[in-house]
Amino acid sequence: MEHKSNIQELTLEEVMGDRFGRYSKYIIQERALPDIRDGLKPVQRRILFAMNQDGNTYDKGFRKSAKSVGNIMGNFHPHGDSSIYEAMVRMSQDWKLRQILIEMHGNNGSMDGDPPAAMRYTEARLSELSGELLKDIEKNTVELVWNFDDTEKEPTVLPAKYPNLLVNGSTGISAGYATEIPTHNLGEIIDGTIYLIDHPQASLDQLMKYIPGPDFPTGGILQGKEEIKKAYETGKGKVILRSKTKIEDIKGGKQQIVINEIPYEVNKANLVKKMDEIRLNKRIDGIAEVRDETDRTGLQIVVELKKEANAQGILNYLFKNTELQINYNFNMVAIDNMRPQQVGLKRILESYIKHRREVIEKRSRFELQKAQKRQHIVDGLIKALSILDEVIATIRGSKDKKDAKNNLVVQHGFTEEQAEAIVNLQLYRLTNTDITQLQAEAKELAETIAELTTILNEENELLKVIKKELREIKKKYTTPRLTEIEAEIQEIKIETQVLVAQEEVVVTVTRDGYVKRSSLRSYGASKPEEIGMKEGDSLLYSNQMNTLDHLLLVTNKGNTIYRPVHELPDLKWKDLGEHISQTVMTLAQDEMIIGVFAYKEIDPLKNFVLISKNGMIKQTRMTEFEPWRTYKTRPMTIMKLKDESDELVNVFLTDQTEEMDVFLVSHLAFGLRYPLNEVPVVGPKAAGVKAMNLKADDYLINGLLVYSEGDTPIVLITQRGAAKRMLAQEINQLGRAKRGLMVLRELKKNPHRVVYMGSGENQQVLVTNQKGQSFEVITNQIPINDRTSNGSFIMDEKTGGQIYEVKTQISPAIAEDSVL
Repeated sequence: MEHKSNIQELTLEEVMGDRFGRYSKYIIQERALPDIRDGLKPVQRRILFAMNQDGNTYDKGFRKSAKSVGNIMGNFHPHGDSSIYEAMVRMSQDWKLRQILIEMHGNNGSMDGDPPAAMRYTEARLSELSGELLKDIEKNTVELVWNFDDTEKEPTVLPAKYPNLLVNGSTGISAGYATEIPTHNLGEIIDGTIYLIDHPQASLDQLMKYIPGPDFPTGGILQGKEEIKKAYETGKGKVILRSKTKIEDIKGGKQQIVINEIPYEVNKANLVKKMDEIRLNKRIDGIAEVRDETDRTGLQIVVELKKEANAQGILNYLFKNTELQINYNFNMVAIDNMRPQQVGLKRILESYIKHRREVIEKRSRFELQKAQKRQHIVDGLIKALSILDEVIATIRGSKDKKDAKNNLVVQHGFTEEQAEAIVNLQLYRLTNTDITQLQAEAKELAETIAELTTILNEENELLKVIKKELREIKKKYTTPRLTEIEAEIQEIKIETQVLVAQEEVVVTVTRDGYVKRSSLRSYGASKPEEIGMKEGDSLLYSNQMNTLDHLLLVTNKGNTIYRPVHELPDLKWKDLGEHISQTVMTLAQDEMIIGVFAYKEIDPLKNFVLISKNGMIKQTRMTEFEPWRTYKTRPMTIMKLKDESDELVNVFLTDQTEEMDVFLVSHLAFGLRYPLNEVPVVGPKAAGVKAMNLKADDYLINGLLVYSEGDTPIVLITQRGAAKRMLAQEINQLGRAKRGLMVLRELKKNPHRVVYMGSGENQQVLVTNQKGQSFEVITNQIPINDRTSNGSFIMDEKTGGQIYEVKTQISPAIAEDSVL
């Protein structure tokens, strides 16, 4: 029982929190994020250090990658060989790093995302610039710690003779942190660093004169000066990076788009595939062929266009819909003082300068001690040579080496170290030349010591050394800038004309929600009445339109659906059409289309008038229905219906300049007419105002817009099968929300109730009774009666029952003047 004492009772929460915290700290510091001083992640630092230790440097031959990887894994990085090799390969890819750190022979991957050859096939060595990161590492310049098995020492940071974090950037994801630091131009970064050394209080604007922005190995055009500044200030920001393109004329009067530089880290093969898919799927008309013409001379993608194609329009479409243009998100996170920090440009440079000062201070101290040690010995040798005969006599009179050393110390006042050097002196060194050599060395050492002492004692001298070394690096390694920077972000506007092949088509919409467009050829090859439609469905709209026109469909549940004509399914005249619920998911089961509005352009002078069954009415401007972002899958509310039982009975699009009246009829046969301008214009989400003062069990059958003066015939059909025509103007103009006047004579027994009201001019109406018998009414044939008449029976209520359904019928033959 005694061993129970070391069992701890902990909650799972504590254990998980503690362990995950430790794990997170480990991967943040030891795996995913770069150090702010040398810009390297641990795996990269270990690769460079191990290869350097092995003498696998730029001035010697290449060596099998597998050998280096094994060495790195065995000595410093106890992780999978693939992760080491992948890191190594990335450091050799000149389209990922602005200045490569490893040179590789063999297949090291490609911009198309091809994998590199296995490490047993490739060979690698450090690049010359890597040598600059590692320079002076043997001079106690950086802290060395024990490796994972305590057999060797490894550096926690490299001396880094140039600001590598900014030059080569970094990308990584860890627990709770991600980093995305872009690459920069070595020369510009060094100029900025030198300026900051001279002016520690420099503003970001002053630094940006030297460092205008990132410089990607893949070139491209970077847009957004303000955004770059914001990113340099806070460490976070979004800029636009686009390909370098040009439009060329080719034979046959055609044009082609030539792309020579693509955005950083974009996979070229995927980009070409995506552009070709746009051609294949005919998303836009005008692309004839997409070719990848990249070869050893450089990158080139060609998009060949058809004759008469709008090249700039197509290019804009490609910018917007492919990775020909991308958003580059800065997220500059690095390990600073052992913790992950979001850092701006100035902070990175300051940290680098601070690191470099420490390195040079430690190096100078190391070199000073070495020089002083040597100076001490040279002094001893010079002294020995000046009393050579006595020294020789002393040595000859000694028993052995140890005794000789002792005697020299005792008899001539040499120190232990000097005596050691003297007894080890070879005879040929006693020639005359040697004394002059030693004197020259002593002089040189004295100068070196003076110089190093000044560096260590005077701040200015130290900074001079840093600047001098930075200038040497710049002179030797700098390359011209590759990425162009443009101050403004260009907004991409895409005209529909570019996307759509213009064509006249016939558009049909049915009440149940089937929509389609058919070519004039398909329409012409069939009889109009052969239109494909489900049984029981009826045509709501059929007209000739252009593929550049637009449709707004309004449903009885207060929703509106937008469709550009070119996006309607292109089907044969005899085909059924595609149900709107195929793309719009949120419609109710019993939702029907009640209004179809075709237009070329949204008209700011037009209003929708909406009337609901429960007696609400409103006007909403057409401009509220500019295509919205999610139009493909979501409808937009056109009227808010307060009650679930409520629905729209009619919707009109009317000109604001025309003076119209609203004419309403309720089920209990009340009619009301008042000016439309009494109806307020409100937004799409509003519920509107009261249209008519309805009795408790009454509801609106329909509403129409009529002229105030003149004769507008309307048709009423009752549940008993009676039909009558009357003039809307027979009802006097009253105010909104009044009860209105009767439009039928009220009978004590079996009174007539209105089931349908519509325009009485030249309409075809199909009336169906409960037994399923149908009767077609041509409205012009019904005589016009006065307000108190109950009309004449068109169907016998006794034999067929009450009227079940009344539908307005539309001819499938198309009119010419179709679009508003």
